[in-house]
Amino acid sequence: MIPSFEHLKLGNSGLITSALLAAPPLLYLFYKKFTSSSPSSTAASVNSSAATSEKPKSIMQPARTDLSPPKDDPITMAELKEFDGREGKPIYVAIKGTVFDVTHKSDVYGAGKSYNIFAGKDGSKGLGMSSLKPEHAIADYSDLDEKDMKTLNDWHTFFLKRYNVVGRVSDLPESVRDNEVSNMPPASL
Repeated sequence: MIPSFEHLKLGNSGLITSALLAAPPLLYLFYKKFTSSSPSSTAASVNSSAATSEKPKSIMQPARTDLSPPKDDPITMAELKEFDGREGKPIYVAIKGTVFDVTHKSDVYGAGKSYNIFAGKDGSKGLGMSSLKPEHAIADYSDLDEKDMKTLNDWHTFFLKRYNVVGRVSDLPESVRDNEVSNMPPASL
């Protein structure tokens, strides 16, 4: 025997009334289902997730006002390689031939850190491409497109405002030698 629900037929007003009466408890159950953690357990879960998923260090920082006057000392690519922070040496990064001392940011440029790929070398191409691939961390940026050149120029300006200039790469690849840039920060600084 199939049960009959004929006796439960409601007119339009009865159906609307039933829906209105059923909605608040259903909404309450829905609310409780998705907000059921107590304030203390929410705080604990936030604290535990913050501890376990540490964000990578950012290199973004305000412009410095205590920079030394820029130097124009010649530094070869071979000499630059020595300045990767190992054995207590400073960390140098070159962009478009300008050599910057980034030692005070060893938390991002030091061994095993996110931007260590650029330590002790001119990685202009990689910076322009926003790439951390070792094959891109090279001085020859002659094949960058207009967008990547803008990015590279923005990085150069960013570094000029935040890191001491300690010299200039004297043996850049011939393809970029004519693209000389000033070691002097832009006048707007």
